[in-house]
Amino acid sequence: MKSLRAAYLALPTRRMRDRFLKGLSDREAAAWLFAFEKEWARPEQLPPPGDWRTWLFMGGRGAGKTRAGAEWIRSRVMGADPPSRIALIGETYADVRDVMIDGVSGLLAVYPPGERPSWLPSRRRLEWRNGTIAQVFSADEPDGLRGPQFDLAWADEVAKWRYAERCWDNLQFALRLGVRPRQLVTTTPRPLPLLQQLLNAPDCVVTRAGTAANPYLPAAFLEAMQRKYGGTRLGRQELDGDIITERADALWTREIIEAARRQEAPHLKRIVIAIDPAATSRRNADATGIVAAGQGADGRGYVLDDATISNARPDQWAARAVALYHRHEADALVAEVNQGGDMVAAVIAAVDPQVVVTPVRATRGKVLRAEPIAALYAQGRISHVGCFPALEDELCDFGVDGLSGGRSPDRLDALVWALTALRLTTDAAPRLRSL
Repeated sequence: MKSLRAAYLALPTRRMRDRFLKGLSDREAAAWLFAFEKEWARPEQLPPPGDWRTWLFMGGRGAGKTRAGAEWIRSRVMGADPPSRIALIGETYADVRDVMIDGVSGLLAVYPPGERPSWLPSRRRLEWRNGTIAQVFSADEPDGLRGPQFDLAWADEVAKWRYAERCWDNLQFALRLGVRPRQLVTTTPRPLPLLQQLLNAPDCVVTRAGTAANPYLPAAFLEAMQRKYGGTRLGRQELDGDIITERADALWTREIIEAARRQEAPHLKRIVIAIDPAATSRRNADATGIVAAGQGADGRGYVLDDATISNARPDQWAARAVALYHRHEADALVAEVNQGGDMVAAVIAAVDPQVVVTPVRATRGKVLRAEPIAALYAQGRISHVGCFPALEDELCDFGVDGLSGGRSPDRLDALVWALTALRLTTDAAPRLRSL
């Protein structure tokens, strides 16, 4: 078997590997391809020994986290004492379905065709022949975990969960079946309080892996990623799987954001949607920042949503912004027109001419525009309603060079426009001109 694996991996192209597989009988191919623990797993992808409750697998993009999670579930279901109820939790229902269940390394892919569990999308559950059931949950709806109980759980990309603390707490109360209930967390790390709690927990074991540890990734991909992101803060987080602390000159800190975080917003007297349009929709172009924020009767600001979109045509980002406008019953849509001029208002009007658009033009640089808003955060006058990991990463990596992660901070720009439009303060307000 080892010689088969070595011969397979030595083949330079996918076509040659496919031809190699066709030369095996169905029984040989199944016995070899699905023997994960014996043939394909790296040490960090296997469950650690010991009497742990939580296994935290932190890794870079493509490090094999999803495969490790799916194979762990498979091994437990096929074991001598299979679980009766399993919780599968992802950032959204779509993420659980597309990655954890139906993805190329998901639960359906790790079984031979005749042994796969039945996926019942209308009921959001997987059913195995031995009676084990896995129920799907979205971290966007943490109260969904109230009531059910489980003896096993797989939580994917917790660093991206909007309501991470609430969802995690509800899962802990639900994980109470069997003699030794266990949970696996697979995630690319971020410096979030929940991950720090897990790292410090005595019943949590940790494994780590970088993107380059996966020998099955194309060499061209690894070279391209290393060339573009190697040695950068973003590369250390997304490729090496390291938890990156804040930069010394950052205008925002996670401590300040965390201290004012809320799970629900109060009654809001004004809500705006802000757009920072990208100049182009090409693959490597900036994203179009789209952020919703509101002002409460208490005079404080509340960040409600981050709907930023990448590689989008104007009609696509306009449709998303208008949908957010209606979802939050906003009072206005603020759009920066430095890049697109009259086109910005025109594409929004093409989607919905009833939307109230306030075009604005920046007359000062990003840092000068951001400083008054960062000061409001420092005063405890801005709360994030839920968690917005990508936005918060940009905020806490934004310094005097006007960059975040080496790139233009599109989410941050939209946030600054939204909170500026709410006129939460008149002191040192960034200069903008409504057209």
